[in-house]
Amino acid sequence: MEQAEIGIIGGSGNYRMPGLAKVKAVRVTTPFGKPSDAYVLGVLEGRRVAFLARHGCGHVLTPSEINFRANIYGMKKLGVRRIIALSAVGSLREHIRPLDMVLPSQFFDRTRSRVSTFFGAGLVAHIGFSDPVCPTLVDVLAQACAATGVNYHPGGTYVCMEGPAFSTKAESNAYRVMGMDVIGMTNLQEAKLAREAEICYATLAMVTDYDCWHPDHDSVSVEQIIDNLRRNAENSQKIVRAAAQLMPKEFTCKCGSALATAIITDPKRIPPQTRKKLALLVGKYLK
Repeated sequence: MEQAEIGIIGGSGNYRMPGLAKVKAVRVTTPFGKPSDAYVLGVLEGRRVAFLARHGCGHVLTPSEINFRANIYGMKKLGVRRIIALSAVGSLREHIRPLDMVLPSQFFDRTRSRVSTFFGAGLVAHIGFSDPVCPTLVDVLAQACAATGVNYHPGGTYVCMEGPAFSTKAESNAYRVMGMDVIGMTNLQEAKLAREAEICYATLAMVTDYDCWHPDHDSVSVEQIIDNLRRNAENSQKIVRAAAQLMPKEFTCKCGSALATAIITDPKRIPPQTRKKLALLVGKYLK
């Protein structure tokens, strides 16, 4: 199977990656079912990348229907070691304006019905997740935002809600009181699974509008939101291209060894079928 080093997950408004050369669509099979769509492999600024539309071609999957495990496992199978996740979000802060970019350093989980781990079925592992994003990748994205002239905010907390309905005003105001900065529906699960797969992960959060807490929220039209999605997609694509140029070849973070001390189960007690299913992730630790 063809390989890639950088994974790009496109969210709402990002269904393709312009600028890719030597493009090839690849369907990846996983023990966790089908990924959202085919992975589009190609070369971007001299780097091998794999692009995946999170919601599928034509945006056919709700956030709760996305097979996050298959998506991240597929990236691992393709050899991806770093993932840039593009995500449309609402702002919970006045100074974080529509069309700004945010590089969250933390996540807060408000989902209810999603699987956020590869483990279970006789194999238990507890990853460290206090710092859920890769510092190297965030730094590269910050440099890329600056290089492209796009206004961005380093740090902050991304609250991940279940959806697909948006927040009530009570919820939105509660998140503000709790110290959240942006709100979305997808990236918490990806970040956890990427850490379990020992893949570096960072979010480029694209602000489309203020959440419903804002007094001007009701005056925002669907046409304005769609236009912001389009403009954010164009800006994010510029940032990703710049990030590919700036991405270091070496790895100085700890993401690639997240499972080194995380596996709790006695190897002798791991069921053969589970060992086989998770061999891609844990094989090097169970020899």
